[in-house]
Amino acid sequence: MKALFATLCTALLGAPAMAAGPDTAALFEHQLPRLHSDDTLDMRQFAGQPLLVVNTASHCGFTGQFEGLEALHQQYKEQGLRVVGFPSDDFKQEAKSEAEAAEMCFVNYGVTFDMAAPVSVKGDSAHPIFKEITRQTGKQPRWNFYKYVIDRDGRVTEVFSSITGPESKRLKAAIEGVL
Repeated sequence: MKALFATLCTALLGAPAMAAGPDTAALFEHQLPRLHSDDTLDMRQFAGQPLLVVNTASHCGFTGQFEGLEALHQQYKEQGLRVVGFPSDDFKQEAKSEAEAAEMCFVNYGVTFDMAAPVSVKGDSAHPIFKEITRQTGKQPRWNFYKYVIDRDGRVTEVFSSITGPESKRLKAAIEGVL
């Protein structure tokens, strides 16, 4: 029935319908500054696309995962996956300036996927995107480089902790499941 509804909406409206369930506005109705840029990261552009959302930090034992995240971005971008990084100092390991964080991401690791300016990802001060992720999963990030696989309807389908690297077969299977 759900598939029929989506097909009818696509045929009648020219766009797929968002499924009922998560508060998709909580994930997509945000505009954030891009990391060390005057440009804006408009999350509405990602509505209807599968996402891999990652909270990052520049000075963490897991910072080397930027390389693998970029590899995932390159591997799956043509199939529609969008990788979005959210630097955070919630665990006291982010760079002291956005310029330093940008150098770490863009120069040291060659990141080309979307990176927002630093936000809070846990607790009462968490950005609404992470509040919605936590509401859906019951799991706020416990450290840097938590990975959230989000389907086209804005539902978090899988959560991976910091110790699960981007090369993980389980992570890749979860990504392939939402493509």
